[in-house]
Amino acid sequence: MTSENAPQGAHVRRLPFLIRRDGAWLYRGSPVTRKAMVCLFASMLVRDAEGQYILRNPMEEGVIEVEDAPFIITQLDFKGCCGRQQTLCMRTNMDEVICIGPEHPITCDWDRPTAECAAVPYVHVRDGEGAYPLQARISRSVYFELAALAVPGHVNGQSCLGVWSRDQFFPLSRS
Repeated sequence: MTSENAPQGAHVRRLPFLIRRDGAWLYRGSPVTRKAMVCLFASMLVRDAEGQYILRNPMEEGVIEVEDAPFIITQLDFKGCCGRQQTLCMRTNMDEVICIGPEHPITCDWDRPTAECAAVPYVHVRDGEGAYPLQARISRSVYFELAALAVPGHVNGQSCLGVWSRDQFFPLSRS
């Protein structure tokens, strides 16, 4: 039964999947090691209006646990001149290529404390069914590459460092 057909307040069953912070998929505590299988599961992943992660296929659906973000950005490539005219393209751990811009912005919550003591940047991969999108956390190595491309800017009256892609500025940190 899909959530559109489920009666209000109906319980969606929990599936024994976990996506760890490092991007590893576990089923009943064991790593799913076949890349093709993980990519298939990832293509069926949605986020409902309450922010829960749901694995949905034509036959069934269920809630799964995600420690941070379901995807990780593992590579960065940029095209064009530096600055406003460049296009930053990123590859996820599912081999999906995303070009940063209005449909796929970089977001960074500067006020969220983390173990790394720095804001963690995320990329919008695809829309969810409500206000919660599916995101990819930018890996540390890609973040360092972005930092090398960063330029000063201002967002909401605050000085910051950020990157340009497709003529849009994306702040990464306070300056």
